Amino acid sequence: MAWPRNEPSLSNCCLPLVSRSPSPSPPPPLPPRRRRRLRRANPPQAPATMYRAASGLGALKQRGADTQMLNIAIRSASTSVAQRSSGGFLSWLTGAPSNALLPPDFALPGVTIPDPLPDHVEPDKTKITALSNGVKIASETSPGSSCSVGVYVNSGSVYEAPETLGATQLLKKLPLQPLETEPLWGLKTYMPEMVEVLVDCVRNPALLDWEVKEEITKLKAELAQASTNPESFLLDALHSAGYSGALANPLIASEASISRLNTDVLEEFLAENYTSPRIVLAASGVDHDELVSIAEPLLSDIPNATGTVKPKSVYVGGEYRCAADSSNTDIALAFELPGGWLKEKDYVTASVLQTLLGGGGLFSWGRPGKGLHSRLNHLVNEFDQIKSISAFKDVHSTTGIFGIHTSTDAAFAPKAIDLAARELTSLATPSQVDQTQLDRAKAAAKSAILASLESKASATEDMGRQVLAFGERKPVEHLLKIVDGVTLKDVSTLAEKIISSPLTMASHGNVLNVPAYETVRGKFSSK
Repeated sequence: MAWPRNEPSLSNCCLPLVSRSPSPSPPPPLPPRRRRRLRRANPPQAPATMYRAASGLGALKQRGADTQMLNIAIRSASTSVAQRSSGGFLSWLTGAPSNALLPPDFALPGVTIPDPLPDHVEPDKTKITALSNGVKIASETSPGSSCSVGVYVNSGSVYEAPETLGATQLLKKLPLQPLETEPLWGLKTYMPEMVEVLVDCVRNPALLDWEVKEEITKLKAELAQASTNPESFLLDALHSAGYSGALANPLIASEASISRLNTDVLEEFLAENYTSPRIVLAASGVDHDELVSIAEPLLSDIPNATGTVKPKSVYVGGEYRCAADSSNTDIALAFELPGGWLKEKDYVTASVLQTLLGGGGLFSWGRPGKGLHSRLNHLVNEFDQIKSISAFKDVHSTTGIFGIHTSTDAAFAPKAIDLAARELTSLATPSQVDQTQLDRAKAAAKSAILASLESKASATEDMGRQVLAFGERKPVEHLLKIVDGVTLKDVSTLAEKIISSPLTMASHGNVLNVPAYETVRGKFSSK
């Protein structure tokens, strides 16, 4: 029996030594009768063994024994009592006395210990089944009781015609629309119900007139707020000014375009674009054969139509300015990333470039001494006028944009553009990036890739997008290997290729001090 380090009182020490049937308390004294004194009966005595133990402890205390000797006497007395106690559960189970110590490798009757897991468990590969009409079903198994299921359709604003501008934006607002939504997550037991709900959203969307009109009214109110959000506005403005063709279609449609939409327009848009070759059902944490057996009857009779041919886009560069009542200026400088994600090596190198530049803000990374080791973050610490500055990229199948976005005081806008141009051009100079910076950026890029695939929901989304883009899902090890292979020459070569394309510049807020487009473009033409 273990005792605390502080010295226990004698009464507490005697409690464990009392027998299981406590001795009765002495009888109460009788009331006096006149002046005659009555002799009281002696109280019943405790068993001799218990009495001697208590007496021994009392003697120890009276002679001023230290705490260690007292604890030894208590443990000795307790052990003698325990040795005489009945066996209990362990004795019944093993047939041995309860105080006997069993070896670690003692085998319990009827209990089988499973073999330990190996040091390395090979991750499960993605399985893909293509139905006769072109619908693809992709899945991977994983341990646990939960799963994630999603339906992904190769559609969006690039497929919108002038009369259907804003249809994608409105469909996202309607309830239970699978276009660009988060996958469903739940227990594996309910996987059939999850599949049925998602497929029903694709095949039988309930577009009620009153519901569509209500969402149009809400969307118009949100458009007024979106125009005051510089980040979302600038990304849309860069595409509108930088591209000619489908990618110039706005993600944030105008109020006039939204007003032309109705139930008939949405149904026609869905019929043209929600076709079988452009649909992928993806799931993580499920058995593939079971998923196919459930989904095939629900998806196999979707018409096998090619649908609308994806319009082409051409990067041209340009400028977009929007004056707003603000003391700050938001500026974005962007260039084309040719090849898009289909040009795998350049896409991965651009991700390393983005990590290498990094970024930060007053409210994200803090003041000097805080933040990440990136080339842009030190600008926030060095110049108080810069509120935030960061690198960004937005990549599509065959093209994309890469650049720097900064928010600064209006008077500091010309200087902020000079700093952003200096950082972009320095990447194209081999001596301006050392191996230590590159290794740090590659490690951060790999960490971001792995972190983005930790949950079943993110793995399902990645699976669906890759199958739509490539017709397969490339393992994460393949992507990490490409990151490891990025060299200093790859960085400078791609950076030079990027800034050699036409400049696209967008600004929002107080734009009076923003230099002219030709002036800013001249900062890169000499490179």
